[in-house]
Amino acid sequence: MKNKAITPRDVDFAKWYTDVIRAAKLADYSSVKGFIVFEPNGYAIWENMQKILDDKFKELGHQNVCMPVLIPESLLMKEAELIEGFAPEGAWISKAGGKDLEERLMLRPTSETLFSDYYASHLQSYRDLPKLYNQWCNVIRWEMETKPFLRSREFLWQEGHTLHETKEEALSETLQMLGVYRWFFEEILAIPVLTGRKTEKEKFAGAEITYTIESLMYNGFSLQSGTSHFFGQKFAKAYDIKFLSRDNTLEYPWQTSWGVSTRMIGAVIMVHGDDNGLVLPPNIAPRQVVVVPIGNEEKVVETTNKLLSLLKDAGIRCFADFSQKSAGFKFAEHEVNGIPLRIEIGNRDLEKNIITFARRDTREKINVSLDHDLIAEVKKYLKDIQNNMFETAKKRNEQKTYICDNLDQVKTIMQNNPGYVKALWCGDEACELKMKEIRGTKARCIDEKHKVDKNGKCVVCGRHAKYMVVWGVQY
Repeated sequence: MKNKAITPRDVDFAKWYTDVIRAAKLADYSSVKGFIVFEPNGYAIWENMQKILDDKFKELGHQNVCMPVLIPESLLMKEAELIEGFAPEGAWISKAGGKDLEERLMLRPTSETLFSDYYASHLQSYRDLPKLYNQWCNVIRWEMETKPFLRSREFLWQEGHTLHETKEEALSETLQMLGVYRWFFEEILAIPVLTGRKTEKEKFAGAEITYTIESLMYNGFSLQSGTSHFFGQKFAKAYDIKFLSRDNTLEYPWQTSWGVSTRMIGAVIMVHGDDNGLVLPPNIAPRQVVVVPIGNEEKVVETTNKLLSLLKDAGIRCFADFSQKSAGFKFAEHEVNGIPLRIEIGNRDLEKNIITFARRDTREKINVSLDHDLIAEVKKYLKDIQNNMFETAKKRNEQKTYICDNLDQVKTIMQNNPGYVKALWCGDEACELKMKEIRGTKARCIDEKHKVDKNGKCVVCGRHAKYMVVWGVQY
């Protein structure tokens, strides 16, 4: 039986998405247009994401810092490509304290300029390198069309900014952090991803190379889910960042930047959710298990409390629902909130020496004997749910991945059953723009592992192809 408060995703995916957010109490619209309120359920997911990633960053030697939220216009102007890229999304402050400011201040859309300005005055010698900094913060980008978690005018993220002595070290860092993001999506969020290099047109403003992780949503649309940038020495030269090298000469360091945001919550919703609401992978779920006593008989309450204590001692994130709501209402509420495993304890089952496990991913119910090692059973099912969610998404991705060699094929797919389209490209931006005419299809990433033979032809113009590209309709 489906949740009546949620529009079926196959009927209206966009409406389904916002219905799930509302029903699961993840976020709500605020009185400030384009800005959302993170409700406790949504923020708890972000806190888990943040903790897991932060631990991984620190394990790799990164340290957290905090930069100002405002950037002077003169500082931004030092890197023309960056300011040009973010000018349409900029939000400016020109008055404060009742007076006009001598210089406009931009609410940060990203922090390359602030980090570069800081590094310019704090880097002296090669002995100070590498600088491995990260910050968790909010940024402002004045999006014209907004959607909770995916595109809002304010969002939460982390942005790493590192300095290195050599080009090789910086490139290694760029690819290492791309690998961290891939690990996080596939192992923690149960979302299979593609990784690759962005085209020149799609790369980050100011970067020499942008690498991306791309995920495919249930409806076949693509989501840029994280990026890792190799800046080379562009910002170092623009902001005069120098260090005394090993041979006693002044040199420019090599720079990287990498980041993921609360957009990841949107990805989890759209990859795993169903018509009954949110479906959370156990590895990221703030509450992995809910124990629901059915009735208030002494034995039911006693068994519930005993099991809850065992689960907590085992480090499983759990709670018991002793509310006075009906059992059916409780089941629906925990389903819409995406709790991976529900354990039902009722007097009738206890008379048979069993309790019931209800999986959120398959909605299957399983009778489990009280004679079993219940903690081992719970851990087994949580692991199986995590793996099944990944494999289900992976299989869907494979079904929605196509190979095309002409535009008519691309048009048919993108209009009727969108997904990833693998097609050869000559490298000409005019052909890239021609693809965009098909429902906004963009190059998601270049598959650098694919070697194009001499007979390969561009899907658009038919000339010799240089790259195999994965194309998709983007959010």
